[in-house]
Amino acid sequence: MTIEHDTFVRDRLPPQGAQPEFLFDLPELRYPERLNAAVELIDKANSAALAVLNDAGAWTYGDMRDLSDRIARLLVEEEGLVPGNRVFLRGPNNAMLFACWLGILKAGGVVVATMPILRSGEIATILERAQISHAIVDARCLEDYTPAAEKTGLVRSLLTYVGDSGAGALEARLKQVAPGFTPVDTRRDDPALIAFTSGTTGKPKGCVHYHRDILACADAFAANILKPKPGDRWACSAPIAFTFGLGQLLIFPFRSGGTAVTIEAPSPAALLDAIERHKITTLATAPTAYKAILGLMRERSPGNSLHTCVSAGEHLPAATWRAWKEAIGLAIVDGIGATEMMHIFISASGEAIRPGATGRAVPGYAATVLDDDDRPLATGTGRLAVKGPTGCRYFDDPRQADYVVNGWNVTGDTYRQDEDGYFWYLARSDDMIISSGYNIAAPEVENALLSHPAVQECAVIGVPCEERGQKVKAFVVPAPGHAPGEALAAELQAHVKAAIAPYKYPREVEFADALPKTTTGKLQRYALRET
Repeated sequence: MTIEHDTFVRDRLPPQGAQPEFLFDLPELRYPERLNAAVELIDKANSAALAVLNDAGAWTYGDMRDLSDRIARLLVEEEGLVPGNRVFLRGPNNAMLFACWLGILKAGGVVVATMPILRSGEIATILERAQISHAIVDARCLEDYTPAAEKTGLVRSLLTYVGDSGAGALEARLKQVAPGFTPVDTRRDDPALIAFTSGTTGKPKGCVHYHRDILACADAFAANILKPKPGDRWACSAPIAFTFGLGQLLIFPFRSGGTAVTIEAPSPAALLDAIERHKITTLATAPTAYKAILGLMRERSPGNSLHTCVSAGEHLPAATWRAWKEAIGLAIVDGIGATEMMHIFISASGEAIRPGATGRAVPGYAATVLDDDDRPLATGTGRLAVKGPTGCRYFDDPRQADYVVNGWNVTGDTYRQDEDGYFWYLARSDDMIISSGYNIAAPEVENALLSHPAVQECAVIGVPCEERGQKVKAFVVPAPGHAPGEALAAELQAHVKAAIAPYKYPREVEFADALPKTTTGKLQRYALRET
């Protein structure tokens, strides 16, 4: 019997000539033609081993296999999911979210996970861009989802659950679903997920990753740099909507027979609590969180369970690395990754670490810096470029041509490569602001500010911040009749928080009579950075 397939995503991939060159030099990256990543991650594991642990309970691999099977069966047999359909997934990290993610892949769907922090306007854009047909949403996240879904009118199937309480509508239906499910016989190069990220214009870019890409980040970075063992307990501050969080908290633990310790609100204090109570062995978070945890540790100790710490999302300062090493005796594994690349592709661990350097190309990847004519340099400073088993495939987006140059993935970072092959971060090459590990597009914040009647003109830049790496700063020209001052600044900050994800709001507002511009009226951001 021929199974119907939805080719919407595949039909909108960049043409082969516009895609990067892919490398499959390592034998472990040469996957069989038929491959379903969820099967590899969960169905082949020891059923009795602990897969997920949190304050609500514990789930074995057998439990997760059964739960994901029932979700897949429900999607296919009762909700009409066809392989290739896009499934919107929204909720904080927990066992139920993970089971839904796995069940979607088993059913042949394409996961479109989103951060719970996004607002309805941002959600509506993603629903429209990906032409979402099905949605699975934590009921606690419906407030922003519902108006977005009503606006687009695209979603024909909505399933809701309530965290790991077991008390939601989806949980009740799953009790009536027969156990077991034969996973869809997907190919290694079938789309498995679309990870949306913001570009410099604020318009979300959808990064398509295949089933093989999900395994490749574990078999390249995790296997060679982190060297995980069965039974390791993993914690990460990032939601699985970020591919950094997806790798560190779902893919890597499940690929290696470990345990994902989920924290729905992973503040530095909550991370420290989890380390103490759940005996975390592998921690992954941003440099700012490590610094905050160090502050908390003045009054308490995390214990001695930790053996691996990973940093990504922003540059790890050498001072933070040294302070952490002095405090608990562990060398933080730094790394740079990108949503376009799935996960980390430059890193170092153990004795290979050089404080202040990001590291060297991860096994399976090749990296260089490009000069102004897009030529690779043996050493020196230029735009970072990388190739490997994963790479950029923007979904229906002309910006593919900006990211892929002569087969290289060009990340938008400026680096220095030394004679030993180590890469040293210098700066972002565009107007993206990276604050506490979050990518914030300056124009998106500007658009939110401009929707307030008190703003005549504005410009947003990232400025150095000891706590966050960078913070968002807004320069505002007030509209006539509105007086600049602390009250107006607070009002504008609140307005931005209500309009877009709150972490994007300007933490500093400076009022100005005019903004620096060229003779043609183009904003001169560099002039603002020099003030």
